[in-house]
Amino acid sequence: MECILKRKSRKLLLFGIFAAALIAGGCKSPTSPDVPEGHTVSKNGAYHKPGLENPTVNCVGCHGADLRGGSAGVSCFKCHGQKW
Repeated sequence: MECILKRKSRKLLLFGIFAAALIAGGCKSPTSPDVPEGHTVSKNGAYHKPGLENPTVNCVGCHGADLRGGSAGVSCFKCHGQKW
């Protein structure tokens, strides 16, 4: 019986650590203050505007022609690296 209680306590502790990490990590939603308006498509943990499949057409208005910041001041390469 004592062994079962120790396992349950260990599971609860691990769950608590996991939940705290999620909260501290700042799980974002499309309504979070640091997610720009219209960025409602979640992909790989980040919110994008619809049309993200074609960034050289749909993202350059804010992120610049080279997608390295533009008026948004946020480079797409910060998250995407050289994947493109």
